[in-house]
Amino acid sequence: MIPYTYALHKINNTSNFGFHADDYSRFKFGDELVSRNFGKELADGFIRDFLADNLITEQIVVISSPYCFIPTATFAMKNHFVNRLNRWLVEHGGLVVQEAKVHRTITYKEDYGELSAEDRMKLIGNDSFHIDKDFLKDKTLLFLDDIKITGSHERMIMKMVKAYGLKNDIHMLYFAELVNKEIHPNIENHLNYHQIKSIFDLDEIIKSGYFSINTRIVKYILNCDFDSFAIFLEKQSAEFINNLYDLSLGNSYHTIPSYAENLNYIKNYINNKNYKLI
Repeated sequence: MIPYTYALHKINNTSNFGFHADDYSRFKFGDELVSRNFGKELADGFIRDFLADNLITEQIVVISSPYCFIPTATFAMKNHFVNRLNRWLVEHGGLVVQEAKVHRTITYKEDYGELSAEDRMKLIGNDSFHIDKDFLKDKTLLFLDDIKITGSHERMIMKMVKAYGLKNDIHMLYFAELVNKEIHPNIENHLNYHQIKSIFDLDEIIKSGYFSINTRIVKYILNCDFDSFAIFLEKQSAEFINNLYDLSLGNSYHTIPSYAENLNYIKNYINNKNYKLI
C-alpha cells in the first residue's frame, strides 16, 4: 500500500524553510501559540490542496506521532489541526474526526535530530508500534507528524500497517518535509535548537501561559548538566516540578542511567518540600 503524502512546506535549501526557524524551535519545546499556528496552517493547506477537490465522506481518524506516556510536540499541533479541520468538515457536510493513538514501546536518550538516515533507522528499528486495529476498520487514516527528514518514522508506520493488515486509505501529513537529499539530516537539529541554546531559554516558554509539556523538553531537562539543571529547577513552580517527575516516571526515564542524577534530585527536592510543609 502506498500512502498519500502531503507536506505543507518543502525544504529545498538551508536559508529559506518557508517558516521561521525560531518558531519551529519554540514549537518543539512546547510553545502552544506556535503549535496552534502550525496546526491551523497544516489543516488549511491540506484542505486547500487536497480536501477541497477530494472530499472524504467516510469517517476520518487523525493519529499523532507515536508516543509512550508523554506526548510529542506534534500532539499539541494535532489538537489545533483537528479543531480547524472539524469546522471545515461540518460546513461541508462531513463527519467530525475521531482520534487514535499509536503506542510505542521503547524510549531512548539519543537526539534523533542529529543522526544520519542510517543511524535513525538503526535506532528506531528496535522500536515497535501498536494501534487498535478494530477501531480503525473502514475509516480513512491521517497520520500527522511535524517533519519528514529521512522517512524512517513513516517506514515504521507502514511496517505497523502491514503487520496489522490494515486496508484503510492512509494519508501521511507533515508540517514540513526535507526534499533536497543533498542536505544532511542533521538540519533537523539546526531547526530544533535554533532558539533554544540552553536550559535557561526554556523559562520564557514554560511561564508564558501557553505551554504544553512534551517528550523533547523533558529529555532535554533530564539530560542537562547538573549545575545548570539545579539552578533552573529552583526557578520553577511546584506544579511544574511534580509534573516533570511524574511524566519522567511514566516514560520509564528512571531506567536510563544518564538521567539518574537529575531525576534523583527532583525526587529529593519534592520529598524535602513535602517534609517542610508537614
